[in-house]
Amino acid sequence: MIYKTLFQLYCIAFFCCSSIFGDTLPNLIISEERNPHGQELTTEDVGAFFDGLVPLQIRQADIAGAVVAIVKDGTLIFAKGYGYADTEKKIPISPETTLFRPGSISKLFTWTAVMQQVEQGKLDLDRDVNDYLDFKIPNTFDKPITLRDIMTHRTGFEESIKDLCVGCADDLQPISQYLQTHMPSRIFPPGETPAYSNYATTMAAYLVERVSGQNFNDYVEEHIFTPLNMSHSTFQQPLPESLQASMSNGYILGSLNPKPFELIQTAPGGSLSASAIDITRFMIMHLQNGHYGNVEILKPETAKQMHARQEGWPKEMHAMCLGFYEQSENGHRVIGHGGDTVLFHSNLHLILDANVGLFISYNSAGQSTIDLRGILFNQFMDRYFPERSSTEYEKPSTVQDLQSVIGNYEPSRRSETTFLAISTLFQQKNVTVNLQDNTISMAGFNGLNQQPLRFQEIAPMVFREVGGKTKIAFVNDVSGRRVAYIDYPFIVYQEVNKILNKQDINYLILKLSLFIILSTLLSWPIAAMIRKHYDKPLMLNLHDKCLRIFVHLVCVSIVIYIVGLLILASALNDFSLLSQRTDFWLRTLQGIGLVIGLGSLLAIYNSIRCWANKQRWLWSKIWNTLLALSCMSFFWFIYHWNLMNFDLNY
Repeated sequence: MIYKTLFQLYCIAFFCCSSIFGDTLPNLIISEERNPHGQELTTEDVGAFFDGLVPLQIRQADIAGAVVAIVKDGTLIFAKGYGYADTEKKIPISPETTLFRPGSISKLFTWTAVMQQVEQGKLDLDRDVNDYLDFKIPNTFDKPITLRDIMTHRTGFEESIKDLCVGCADDLQPISQYLQTHMPSRIFPPGETPAYSNYATTMAAYLVERVSGQNFNDYVEEHIFTPLNMSHSTFQQPLPESLQASMSNGYILGSLNPKPFELIQTAPGGSLSASAIDITRFMIMHLQNGHYGNVEILKPETAKQMHARQEGWPKEMHAMCLGFYEQSENGHRVIGHGGDTVLFHSNLHLILDANVGLFISYNSAGQSTIDLRGILFNQFMDRYFPERSSTEYEKPSTVQDLQSVIGNYEPSRRSETTFLAISTLFQQKNVTVNLQDNTISMAGFNGLNQQPLRFQEIAPMVFREVGGKTKIAFVNDVSGRRVAYIDYPFIVYQEVNKILNKQDINYLILKLSLFIILSTLLSWPIAAMIRKHYDKPLMLNLHDKCLRIFVHLVCVSIVIYIVGLLILASALNDFSLLSQRTDFWLRTLQGIGLVIGLGSLLAIYNSIRCWANKQRWLWSKIWNTLLALSCMSFFWFIYHWNLMNFDLNY
């Protein structure tokens, strides 16, 4: 289907499945029956546990390799590599020296650097960031953006992905230049709506540069890596020569050839290369509230402030901390972060009340349709930290609550002003009611069997997965719009109130339009052959014949437009192509779009002339009217979703 092609073209996978140095929203899973007592977390037991799960995962999902590391009470208790860092040379993964790309886990180092400057008084979490910048963020709203907004992903910036990855090192820009030339529009008031932002994270790192007087890479090296003895870690791109031999290859599938080292423009948000053992030292430091051995990276009160739940999220749901986000499970408070590049996929979890840290990373995207990291974490928690209580909610679902949440919801992490606005359409999730058991389902929330999960109301407007842990909470924002909070606090889903923005309406318009247009083109040569066979020439004057040909050429232009999207989609498996290299092709498609728009006017004119001609068949009049409407509808679709927006800063 064309809308699935558009979905691929604009890399919606970036938002939903394998967000580039962002956080995956995985398929949600149903856990097994839990051990009520919990297994003792020992090196021997956890080794047997992961040895039974990880090799099976990497074989089934066609992943080259993975690494797992666990710390407890300030000590490393388990670290092991599985599979290969290089499948061709059969190089095994070493937790001590093999470098992985943990994606957005990089942000935790950026936030730690920010908090170091906060405790020194050089940065203020609640001050207008314009006070620190050498350029200005426009005053779109009355409230200024603060560091607290940035660290809780509530700046209000729309999504921005152009030049997020680049093809060669020469294309990497200084942070200051990138921030000024790629500033996204602000679509939400700051401090209100969670919407994950790599751009804002990069801005936070620039603030560190501004107040510290050091390049960000040098700053992290001196103030975090060196004190923690993280000798196999760097933000530098390309890698320093001393670390190049230690870098794991990255794969789409482990059975395929490796891909080149990914170069990430928003480096503070996702360019870290680090070994698992180095990551464990960082985890220990945070679990010990800023201390590692005799080294103090953060003061205890600063670390605790960083780990504390922030205001603004429903009390029943996970919330953002300062940079970290809550991942609490089975009654245990857990904070952490996930991270994805195209090739590497990682999770970091800190179980605060048990003083335990868990790091998981894969060096391949793999072919699994489920979240492998989520399964590992879920099973790990159920084995070693099972549910502390069996509290059952008795509040029945009410018909009023069920009916009030029905509808289409769009993600807050989206674009509205650029051509990537089309992504919003494909990311919409439909909430429906299951009348047989008074539960709701939300599109995309599936179990291991890929069947929709069912959620039962457990408190006013709070729903929990039947037989599971996942929750959804619905609230109304200040405008009265229904908002769905999910277990990932850096994004919410907002009800789609505009009829012409609803997914079903747009899909219907698109399908009907393309059916009429393609049918017209297919019938064109067939009708000509039939007329020739029966010696029945087309009874039109020269003007109407020419007009008819032009209208058919408009239909051809629409097909060419679609084919262009297909070709562009096939080339965009490499995110580095989302750069100036594709500007020409986007401009070409937009030029064809203009032709379609002007041609649609010709189709309307042709329809009017057809009705004015009393000798034309009624069926011909009706079909030409439908064709004119179809051409106009297709042009409306690409115009409405900003595909005709000529601003190439997206």
